[in-house]
Amino acid sequence: MTITWRSSFAALGLALLAACGPDGPKFRSTDITGADFGKELSLTGHDGKPRTLADFRGKLVVLFFGYAHCPDVCPTTLAETAAAMKALGADAGRVQVLFVTVDPERDTAEVLAKYVPAFDARFLGLTGDAAAIRRAAKEFKIFYEKRQGSAPGAYTVDHSAQSYVIDAQGRLRLLVRHERIAEDLAQDLRTLLKEGR
Repeated sequence: MTITWRSSFAALGLALLAACGPDGPKFRSTDITGADFGKELSLTGHDGKPRTLADFRGKLVVLFFGYAHCPDVCPTTLAETAAAMKALGADAGRVQVLFVTVDPERDTAEVLAKYVPAFDARFLGLTGDAAAIRRAAKEFKIFYEKRQGSAPGAYTVDHSAQSYVIDAQGRLRLLVRHERIAEDLAQDLRTLLKEGR
């Protein structure tokens, strides 16, 4: 997977949307509280159930877009997110990790059911038809594009690599850069969990 200039530009733009005042919580990740996107998601879980963001109200949601055949960023992000969940201990039960595929052609519910929970049994993969994935990606300002490989039927998918954190009230709060998951995610989740106590 190649991280494109578009994703870097988008991350910069999102950083400018930071709306938290000086007296608000201090996060390591980019605070995008008040952003006017990332409000809806309607896909199918790897368990076959229809899922929306409202299904996870009361929990923090960590949301990442990727695909099961991704050779580098996706498995690294999922592994580091799993480590952050482990670091939370019992509080991990108050967090739901969602992995949205950008490759619905190959990432069926069955494929995601094997891939996503391999990192953590609590993680949920989401898929849908091509139109549903486009809507979800647009809602969260995710760029993705198929890149044809050398062999027939072989391809990769370039995509934005940031993760998002949504609070227990369903509000988009944080943009986490993929290279900062290991350093920042667990602490930022703890900060948000304290808000909900």
